[in-house]
Amino acid sequence: MIHNPEIECMSREDMRKLQSERLQKTVKTCYENVPFYKRKMDEMGVKPEDIKSIDDIVKLPFTTKHDLRDEYPFGLQAVPQSEIRRIHASSGTTGKPVVGTYTENDLKMWAECVARVLAVGDVGPGDIVQVAYGYGLFTGGLGAHDGAALRGAIQLPTSSGNSEKQTMLMKDFGTTALCCTPSYALHLAEVIEKNPDIKPEDLKLRVGFFGAEPWTWGIRRELEKKLHLKAIDIYGLTEMCGPGVGGECQFQNGTHVAEDMFYPEIINPETLEPVAPGEEGELVFTSLCKEAMPILRYRTRDLTHLIYEPCECGRTSVRLGKILGRSDDMLIIRGVNVFPSQIETVLTEFPVFTPQYFITVDRKNNEDTFDLDVELRAEYFSPNPSKQMPFIKPLYDRIVSMVGIKPNIHIKEPGNIERSIGKAKHVLDKRTLLADWK
Repeated sequence: MIHNPEIECMSREDMRKLQSERLQKTVKTCYENVPFYKRKMDEMGVKPEDIKSIDDIVKLPFTTKHDLRDEYPFGLQAVPQSEIRRIHASSGTTGKPVVGTYTENDLKMWAECVARVLAVGDVGPGDIVQVAYGYGLFTGGLGAHDGAALRGAIQLPTSSGNSEKQTMLMKDFGTTALCCTPSYALHLAEVIEKNPDIKPEDLKLRVGFFGAEPWTWGIRRELEKKLHLKAIDIYGLTEMCGPGVGGECQFQNGTHVAEDMFYPEIINPETLEPVAPGEEGELVFTSLCKEAMPILRYRTRDLTHLIYEPCECGRTSVRLGKILGRSDDMLIIRGVNVFPSQIETVLTEFPVFTPQYFITVDRKNNEDTFDLDVELRAEYFSPNPSKQMPFIKPLYDRIVSMVGIKPNIHIKEPGNIERSIGKAKHVLDKRTLLADWK
């Protein structure tokens, strides 16, 4: 099902015209109402009247997470506080949080974005949407909540945590759609497995919308198998609005971008120049109709590519390829670039292992170390190291083949690797901690 065919199936020519009109308006707003952007544009010698079409977007300055933190909390706001209706923020675990403010129209726009993704699962009146994203400053909970409301579905605002109760309500209330991080969905699946009173086939789950962290096809297969649902990827970021910036269709061949509201570019992260169509690089977004806090050319650090070919579903919007990882999540170990998602991809190729893992990187005797904790499924686990070796060797060889680095693999008892009720934490880089301490 398509929520808004008039926009989602718009011709490319008409979409570019709409994007051009909205970009011109956004740039004018930024220049006149946000001192940060006026200063940046003046430094580059660019005026609002220089932006005549969407092609002129390359003339505009980039915005980074550091800029948003430097302007904390409301330095990038383009409207007075009297027009603000809500404030969200990132976790801020590495410093000041990134703040997002919303007018009444911004909230309506955001709900529209999420509704478009939920429509892929035919979510509507009579459906019970269990929102197990965190409610609060994090955008996931209220974002999914408002999108479900716009689709006319019943909202079940369980938030994250209290997993036993989550699964009880899932069964008793007849939840048909689940919204949460993929790592938390995996945890809920494990809780269900351990509960003799709940069987996946007894649940009414039909579809799940999972986002807020990278996840692989292996995790998708695991979720679909254990929860008996269709797993849909929903993409978003606080700097634009939250979840709903994009989402998969039923054919799952890329993430459709709500490009009438958010214009995507792919740049070379080193040269900052646009890459050739279809080439991989860093994803950059410009908000095209945000009122409270419009953002120009925000560097997401997500590494992906754009797909322009028509989609079987009938939507004409550009699609994101699978997110390879974040450039700031990339680990450089012994001079080799390693993404946690690569390890996850390899791990899910081996049915004897659970999808849970934890990477620890350290430096000893002036050499990087790479330790990987993994779990065997209960039916394969033995505390005897000699019985673990037949499982470790194929995994070790595959990781070396994939990333070119030899890991120290440690088998943990099932359930011993910490589960997450929000965004999963898979990496501890002690080299960074040591550098910070010094």
